[in-house]
Amino acid sequence: MRRGSQARRRSGPRQRRAGCWIQAQELGSPTARQVGADDDGWHNPVDTIAAAANLHRTAQPPNLFIKIPGAPEGVRAIEATIFAGVPVNVTLLFSREQCVAAAQAYLRGIERRIAAGLDPNAGSVASIFVSRWDVAANAKVPPQLRNRLGVAIAKRAYQGYRELLASPRWQQLAVAGARPQRLLWASAGTKDPDVSDTLYIESLAAPDTINTVPDRTMHAFADHGELKGVLPVDGGDAEDVLAEFARAGVDDPALAAQLQREGAESFGKSWKDLLDRIAAKSAMLEKGDPTRAGQP
Repeated sequence: MRRGSQARRRSGPRQRRAGCWIQAQELGSPTARQVGADDDGWHNPVDTIAAAANLHRTAQPPNLFIKIPGAPEGVRAIEATIFAGVPVNVTLLFSREQCVAAAQAYLRGIERRIAAGLDPNAGSVASIFVSRWDVAANAKVPPQLRNRLGVAIAKRAYQGYRELLASPRWQQLAVAGARPQRLLWASAGTKDPDVSDTLYIESLAAPDTINTVPDRTMHAFADHGELKGVLPVDGGDAEDVLAEFARAGVDDPALAAQLQREGAESFGKSWKDLLDRIAAKSAMLEKGDPTRAGQP
C-alpha cells in the first residue's frame, strides 16, 4: 500500500488525471498491489500513455501490467503503451468486437517495435468480463435463458481470438518472437445461487486463456467441478444462443457498451474511495494517533 501511495505522489498531476490502473502480482506473494488514477482522465489517450509509462517506471516489478480500459479512448493508448514496452492488461472488455479492437492495437504496437529494432516480446492480456452479462440480463429474459448470455459472449470472443492467432499477420509476428495477447476471463464467479458455482470454470476451459478464478469458486471446483471439454474454436452454439437473446429483447452491442461504461465508473469510484481512505489514515498518523487512523 505504501509503495502505491508513494508512486502516486511522485508522479505529479498528469498521473492523477490519467485513467489507468496498475495490477502487480508478485510471484510467491499472497497479496497483489494496485496503484492507479481516477476515471476521468482515461478519456484522454495522451494522459493515459504518459501515466502508464510513469507508473510502470516507478513501480518496476517485472510482472506488473498496467490496466487500461478497452473503450475506444483506451484502445488508442494501448498501441503506444505496448510500443513503449509497458505490459498492458486491457480491462473492461465485454464483446468480441471490443476484444478484437484491443488485439489490433496490441499488434500495431508490436509491429512498431519490430520496425524500430526493438524486442517484440511485450506482455498483454485482454480481460473480458463474463458474469456481469448474466447479472444484467437475467431479470429481462425467460428462465430458460438465464445464466447463458455470459458464456455465449465468451464463446464468440474466443472464436475471434482463435481466428486472430491463425491469421498470417499474427503468424509473422510470432516467428519474429512476439507473444500472443492472451484472453483472460474476468468476473468468473457465479452471482446467482440457483446456478452451478463452477459454471464459468467448466464452461470456459480453453487453451491459451487465463481464468481469474475467485477463491470460493476454485475451492468449489476442487470439490465437485468437472471439465467436459474445451471451448470450440468456431464458437459452437454462441450465435444460436445470442439469437435467442435478441428475440427476447436483449441488444448485446448496446448492453456491451453500457456494461463497459458502468465498469469504468465503478473502477474510478473504487479507486477514489481507496485514495480517500489512505489520505484519512495518513492524516491521523501524522497527528500521532495511530489508534484512530482511518476511523470516521
